[in-house]
Amino acid sequence: MKKCASVVVAFPMNRPRTAIDANVLIAAWSAQSPLFERSLAILEDPDRMLIVSDALWLEVMPKAIYHAHAEECAFYQAVFARAEHIAWSSEIVHSAKRLAESYGLAAMDATHLAVALAAGASEFISGEKPSKPMFRVKEIAARSLWGIVP
Repeated sequence: MKKCASVVVAFPMNRPRTAIDANVLIAAWSAQSPLFERSLAILEDPDRMLIVSDALWLEVMPKAIYHAHAEECAFYQAVFARAEHIAWSSEIVHSAKRLAESYGLAAMDATHLAVALAAGASEFISGEKPSKPMFRVKEIAARSLWGIVP
């Protein structure tokens, strides 16, 4: 099994509590996305507590590890190391199912939003276009990188 080197970054415990979607990490890493600057600003904001999860890890880390992309892996690990980690639980799965049914969400979108709610996040930020169903969710302020000014 391939492994990535660990990177530890200190991170203050300030507000707002922001849960992020995988496309925020991918846009920041790629440096080619039109959302690069916006996503990097979210990730580097010293006044923001990032919230990550097992679901987020599964979306970004396995390919970086499998293909031995050490720098990409280290970038993601640095973000995870300075964020609050929320593990999957049966409560999160049940919440994700309810959100998916109520708002017509895709499985991972519902899971990310359920994690954000379980963590008491004040916002959820995604790189999806604002027309996506996730932005209909009323239980949390879901924001699109497309509407955030860098």
